Amino acid sequence: MPNIRGAKKRVRGNKKKEIINNNITASMKTAIKKFEKDVKAGDKAVAEKSLNTAIQKVDKAKKSGLVHQNKAARVKSRLTKLKNAMK
Repeated sequence: MPNIRGAKKRVRGNKKKEIINNNITASMKTAIKKFEKDVKAGDKAVAEKSLNTAIQKVDKAKKSGLVHQNKAARVKSRLTKLKNAMK
């Protein structure tokens, strides 16, 4: 446990930020899994909506610095390919 007042504040702030970061990351992963499930089900209209949601979540995680920009681009590309491969 830190003794210095500023370090104590930093610990409190880090706990709050950790919760926010975990929520952003978890919602991104959930959106990706939901899109993949929709693609597997074969409903193109629902998959289109969930793709847009997944891309928004990936971009938000990238903007927050939780995901590297190359990973974000790779994930978005992979998801778009999945959608385009649907019949």
